[in-house]
Amino acid sequence: MAATGLSARERAILQAPAVVARPLALLARDPEQRWMLSQPRRVRRSYVSEVVDGPPIARLEEFWILRQPPDVRRSYVERVLRRRNGR
Repeated sequence: MAATGLSARERAILQAPAVVARPLALLARDPEQRWMLSQPRRVRRSYVSEVVDGPPIARLEEFWILRQPPDVRRSYVERVLRRRNGR
């Protein structure tokens, strides 16, 4: 979930309705991008608001994911972290 350096297009896609973001998730090669684009719009908007537009704090993305509801955190673990570690 690399927040730094988002283009205007990337920002718009992250905040777009699911009908726009979800098909793009299927095309994304990066597991984090795929995961983020498949999340509900409220989650993606929260990410933009709190992380992309947030203060430059070390590990801000990690703090953001830890503050998400259990189902969002669980899906991140299952769809990103476990795959990254070959499980």
